[in-house]
Amino acid sequence: MRRRRLGQHYLVDRTVVLRMVQEADIQPHEGVVEIGTGTGVLTKELVGFGKSFQGYEIDPANHKKTIDSIRGRQGKVILGDAFAHDPDFDVLVSSLPYSQSRHFIEWLSGRTYNRAIVLLQKDFVEKIQAKPGTRDYRGISAIAQISSEVRTLAHVAPASFYPPPKVGSLLVHFTPKLRLSSAETRMIKRLFSLRRRRVTGVLASLGIDLVSPYGRRRVSTLTPYEVYAICRDSALVTDLSQSVRRSP
Repeated sequence: MRRRRLGQHYLVDRTVVLRMVQEADIQPHEGVVEIGTGTGVLTKELVGFGKSFQGYEIDPANHKKTIDSIRGRQGKVILGDAFAHDPDFDVLVSSLPYSQSRHFIEWLSGRTYNRAIVLLQKDFVEKIQAKPGTRDYRGISAIAQISSEVRTLAHVAPASFYPPPKVGSLLVHFTPKLRLSSAETRMIKRLFSLRRRRVTGVLASLGIDLVSPYGRRRVSTLTPYEVYAICRDSALVTDLSQSVRRSP
């Protein structure tokens, strides 16, 4: 799939690129990953920092341009999907295709890392930072806030990209808090697929036999901490029921 089909707008503003590298604060012992290298504008500034660098690009033409941009320097640029390769890293620095933002948050929530510096669409950042009970508070909000501290660093103008997007962008800093399992992420998405319903009814409809302390509250009012508690309790109930079924 070509990056244009993924909604990619290439970062061309060197000032923003250098700000991203500065905010990443890469240490000599840290491994660095970039998802979606584009033509290598950010890549060539990242290579040389840390103990290792891996870049991922799915477009063959851009992959070649990135390799050319760092020729003779220490760094590995892979033609492929970083989410499928699932690399290990300490620091992630990326300007992501907008269409991959949700997938990225779910993927990042299950990773072990030190920090991530990422350019994302402004509307999407507002969604992952949304407060419980607000219109934008969704499953992806809970996933992001449970797994990371999400901090906005700077607004980035459309003119910093080519072609310029029709929406604003934000530079965002992610610091990990809790690592979510794929089962927990799925449970959060299931809960919020029924976000307007009351918690007790939703748990019953999902076949989860828990005594809910949330009374008549709706899923959309649960704090990230409460959502995580439900996921953990639900996993415990599921494990216990499976153990009972396996017992002779």
